[in-house]
Amino acid sequence: MEIKGKRIMRRGFVYLIVFVGVLVGCNFTGAQTEDGYVLVWADEFNKPGAPDPNNWVYERGFVRNEELQWYQPDNARCENGLLIIEGRRQRVPNPRYTPDSRDWKRSRQYAEYTSTCMKTVGKHSWKYGRFAMRGRIDIRPGLWPAFWTLGFARGWPGCGEIDIMEYYRGNLLANACWASDRRWQAVWDDVRVPMTRFGGSDWAKKFHIWRMDWDQDWIRIYVDDTLLNTVDLKTTINNDRQKANPFHEPHYILLNLAIGGTNGGDPSRTEFPSRFEVDYVRVYQRKEHIDIR
Repeated sequence: MEIKGKRIMRRGFVYLIVFVGVLVGCNFTGAQTEDGYVLVWADEFNKPGAPDPNNWVYERGFVRNEELQWYQPDNARCENGLLIIEGRRQRVPNPRYTPDSRDWKRSRQYAEYTSTCMKTVGKHSWKYGRFAMRGRIDIRPGLWPAFWTLGFARGWPGCGEIDIMEYYRGNLLANACWASDRRWQAVWDDVRVPMTRFGGSDWAKKFHIWRMDWDQDWIRIYVDDTLLNTVDLKTTINNDRQKANPFHEPHYILLNLAIGGTNGGDPSRTEFPSRFEVDYVRVYQRKEHIDIR
């Protein structure tokens, strides 16, 4: 009886490991990184079809920056172990179209492009940690892929924004922003690195790893272990009445492929479809930060 009991306990432990692995959406390893981070969540995009609805929600329509694309869930799929966000030249009628409107979201009768922005808001958020994405970006004219985070304690930019990977107009960016003393205007700590530094189009044909290490004192943003930007969190205080530090609050993740807009450039001569391909997104935390909210 004692031996059977041990077998049952051992089997139950195996089931617990498998259950935890399902919760984090990846193969459970039970190990931590050499520098003390523990995997707390991941999406490996290994199940074909639509991205996991337990992890992601979608933006819809025209959203920000006067971008040309109409955001919709249909442009994202998992295939051969990758998340593919596809930009398409595709005409979509704008149901909010209002003739003579001065609002750019209403003044366009049609969108001429479609894409996807997916985010973990309402599903998963984290305060501090290591955020990593292995992906391949398209750097042709007019394309604006991004892997980034936003807070949700207040509106933008007071919620804080961290651009772990952002590309447009020949530059790879690594940014953070917070609120200035004027509504809707941000204070930016931004770095722009010309793609020529990395090798241009040949570099972009390969997969690379973008990473942010974020704790209570610093944000550090890397690509392939090359440090791009360091943000001192003593300086990131919102310049408003609350004087909050949005980088001492939880953030959620966004993945998107924007087209055109205020920064994306002119896509008219770019051949579509275009693809932003993601192998995985992973979040690690130090043990003392796990489940901090």
